[in-house]
Amino acid sequence: MGTARERILDAAEELVVSGQVPPALDAVAARAGVSKGGLLYHFDKQALLSALVTRAVRRFDERVTAAAAQGVMGAAWLRLAVPTPSERTLYRAMMSMLRLTATGELELPGEVADAESRWQDMLVAELGDPVRARTVRLVGDGLLMAALTGRPATPREVEELLSHLGLREDPAAEERP
Repeated sequence: MGTARERILDAAEELVVSGQVPPALDAVAARAGVSKGGLLYHFDKQALLSALVTRAVRRFDERVTAAAAQGVMGAAWLRLAVPTPSERTLYRAMMSMLRLTATGELELPGEVADAESRWQDMLVAELGDPVRARTVRLVGDGLLMAALTGRPATPREVEELLSHLGLREDPAAEERP
């Protein structure tokens, strides 16, 4: 079992995924097995929401950073933009949380802007062109929005996009005859 802080974040994430956006602090405390005072020792409501967003950004960052190290971030970016059915619930929940920025209940942590800048830089480094990198990011945004609001792209459609955009799957592919 993780630390109280990790249990609180896990509990809050579960509640968000189940549609409780923002999650009630009493419900988070109960699910995490801590008192409300114990929860408040670690997080107030704003800090809890920010920590959830930061956690999601870090998880995504780990995936795209690993892909960038292999020279396939562009392809990974588009594939990750189409969540699996189990991920779709989490992605929708995170989108619901981001709507809280409009009401002032959530200020996006600085890590979000830092990550977006870093991801753009990694795409530019891989693709060699800032406009092409931005295009890949925007196509990924569109794929994500389609997956969250209607019909997600099929794996075949994603592969067609990758091919059309000239995104390599295997960094050694250029070296093959």
